[in-house]
Amino acid sequence: MRIGLITPEPGHPLLAAATALLTPEHQVEALDPGTADAPGPAAAPGPLADVYLLKARTPRALALARALERRGAPVVNSAAATALCQDRTAMDERARRAGLPFAATRASGTLAELAAGPPPTAPLVVKSRHSRRHDVVARLDGAADLARLAAAHPGEPVVVQDFVPNSGWDHKLWVIGGRLFAALRRSELSPEGRGPTVPLTPDALPPGWAALAHRVGAVFSLDVYGVDLIDRGDGTPLIVDVNAFPGARDQPGAPEALAALALSRAAAAGGPAAVPPRAPLRSSPRT
Repeated sequence: MRIGLITPEPGHPLLAAATALLTPEHQVEALDPGTADAPGPAAAPGPLADVYLLKARTPRALALARALERRGAPVVNSAAATALCQDRTAMDERARRAGLPFAATRASGTLAELAAGPPPTAPLVVKSRHSRRHDVVARLDGAADLARLAAAHPGEPVVVQDFVPNSGWDHKLWVIGGRLFAALRRSELSPEGRGPTVPLTPDALPPGWAALAHRVGAVFSLDVYGVDLIDRGDGTPLIVDVNAFPGARDQPGAPEALAALALSRAAAAGGPAAVPPRAPLRSSPRT
């Protein structure tokens, strides 16, 4: 089979390890959306791969994925599902319509506009409206915090969430082709700042959390995704973010799950009969 990687970073640990599992039985090709032909009728000319893995979220990457989908290629995750998870307002609307316990999110214009309004009377969490690498995520405890953030990023469109008291640790859940992985990570909103990632087995999750993570995939039409949750107390979960195709670094079994997903999706789309990957490859730790 031919597997295409839509990414500027084919050496990303998860992709590199999955690629090593898939070759030499299968052909893996990287397609950099930054250098690929401009999206349009002639985008990505030549024979299609049996499946494409979309590990990029730039406008060019999404446009390229849409062009490949129009030509009949399966893309994981789809361009539409990936785009939905970039707009935190749209994400909130979809989650709340589905009854998911998602942190109430409201659009607030730019940071400069937010700072020009009434000062916050309670702690807030402010995030870039458009999820991306190095976006804004900050806790604001008052007008002074807001003024400093607005001075640094005045034109940044943001959303606001009420701060929910919690332990300061995020539950990081990742799902790849139906397989669940989990860890604890000290939140960047905690007083100590972002901290280490602590391995966590899915069996150690509070009751119902694993099922909730799988439901998120169905609601957002995602095959590879991450769910960030906090414990509101007594094991009550609150979803604070959903990410399409996260890195899932240092999760044993994640490359194997991704390789198996690529082959199964290619086979389901009419590609040659899938050949299982070779013996599991242990990915090297990397942060």
